[in-house]
Amino acid sequence: MAKNVQAPTISIGITEADRLKISRGLSHLLADTYTLYLTTHNFHWNVTGPMFTSLHAMFMTQYTELWNAVDPIAERIRSLGHAAPGSYAQFGKLSSLKDVPATPPKAMDMVRILVTGHEAVARTARGVFPLADKANDEPTADLLTQRLTVHEQTAWMLRSLLE
Repeated sequence: MAKNVQAPTISIGITEADRLKISRGLSHLLADTYTLYLTTHNFHWNVTGPMFTSLHAMFMTQYTELWNAVDPIAERIRSLGHAAPGSYAQFGKLSSLKDVPATPPKAMDMVRILVTGHEAVARTARGVFPLADKANDEPTADLLTQRLTVHEQTAWMLRSLLE
């Protein structure tokens, strides 16, 4: 007969209420990051035109960075004692980004969409920061700072292509 084993209490110096709020915010960040990853990978596959080679390579660099970002975000949610979302249905409900267009846009429209996406993910990360700061959650604050740096810099680089 199996005994009911109760999960140990999490005692990391952050209240359950704060861990829940931060995890919810990080879940939105995870959904935004994954959605932007899918969009960027789609554009890598479908870009055409005179800038094909440079955009194809740039998009690969960007989607690879985004892919490498999803695991630390999800693992931070788990470290805070909550389940990380991981389905398309969950990401669709949590993400602030629109899904990739069904018909691939022109190359410069792809760039515009990615600028908007990176700016949106930066706003999502920035929105979670006060929760982490208030709770003295330095690991989450560090993660958010790293994500903000990447998204703001990538948006700037993409905007520069549009000038």
